[in-house]
Order: sequence, then C-alpha cells, then structure tokens
Amino acid sequence: MQENRSEKDPAILRTLDRTHTIQELFTTHAGEAQIMKRISILCMFVLGAANVFAQQQQAAGAQDKNPVTSTIKQFVNRQKPNVIGAAELMPPDKYSYKPTDQQMTFGHLIEHIAKSNYFLCEQIGGNKPTQQDVKESDGKDKLVAALKASFDFCTAALDSTDDTKLGDQITMFGGRKAPKVAAMVALTVDFADHYAAEAMYLRLNNLLPPSAQRKQ
Repeated sequence: MQENRSEKDPAILRTLDRTHTIQELFTTHAGEAQIMKRISILCMFVLGAANVFAQQQQAAGAQDKNPVTSTIKQFVNRQKPNVIGAAELMPPDKYSYKPTDQQMTFGHLIEHIAKSNYFLCEQIGGNKPTQQDVKESDGKDKLVAALKASFDFCTAALDSTDDTKLGDQITMFGGRKAPKVAAMVALTVDFADHYAAEAMYLRLNNLLPPSAQRKQ
C-alpha cells in the first residue's frame, strides 16, 4: 500500500534537513559534541541491553561470554533488512532523486551507507575490504550489490571479535583514536540515521518503507 505524500511536505523536508551522518557531524566542534553525546547515550543503552541479555542467557543456563558483541550483532541483523529493503524498494530512475538542491541523491545515500559500513567494520574486524569501490552514478543494481556486500563484511567483522577486544584502540572519523566499542556503537547509530533518511526519501516518492509495510 502506498501513501500519498506531497513532495513539498515542509515537515518531511525539515526532518531531512536535520538528518546528518556521523562523518558530517564530526567536521565541526558542535557536531562532534552532538555525535559523542549520542554515542554515549546509545552506549549506555547497549551496555544495559547487553546486561539484560546476559542475565536472560544465564537464567536459561547458557551465559553469553560476549554480551556487548552479541547485542551489537542483534542490532545489525534487525536493521539489515530495513536498510537493504529500502534500497531495493526505490525504483532505478529515482536513484537520482533528491528532495532539495542542497541534499544528496538517493544513490549517493546508498553509496555513503556502504562506505560507512566498510569503514566502521574495518575498525571492528581489523581487515580491509576487498570489494571494488562504488559511486552513485553506478546505478541501482551495483549500488544495492555493494550495500549487501558491506553488510556481509560487517557480519564477518563482528564474528571475528569479542568482548575482550572492546578496549582495543582504533581510528575513527577524522583520525581520532577511540576504543573499538566506539565503532560498534557508531555502527548502530549509523543504521538508525541512514534508515531514517532512506524512509523519508521513499515517502516523498509515495513509497511505504519496509518497516512500515510489516506493521500493516
């Protein structure tokens, strides 16, 4: 079922204008403070959820030795069908669509998501991606394939680490040093941010996002 939304809906456009990626936020001091606050809050949530998960597993007689990593994996698996599904749902001719002149095209958004996944999961797993680079002009098929490959790369990266390595030093956006857990938490923040942007682009083209379709 499709929703009729005006392409000029000011509420939606304002929401899109407020949507920032982690890389963009890190380019200013104010943005850095904002994203670090978001990461700190989400980190507390992740650790709390991991504690609950561990308690549940212990009650079931099978305590998880890596509750934080396991919780991050759950988030990734939950968001993967939404992010990929949104990319698949947008028609090929709409990959050049952008709500305003100041915003990126939908194709650029998918390119960015794939590259962000690769960057963060390289920090998590310690291995460099071997896939070829992709750009927004490559078209829907190549962009969706690259997006799927980036999720496979992240799955392998998360499978290769555990909670004993959460404090290992890595390099985040802007060359900043941080513990590995920062990249893991940033990955989940990215998924929420990116899917929200995808969903808005879809709705502006009268398409219902995957998560909304499942609720009907």
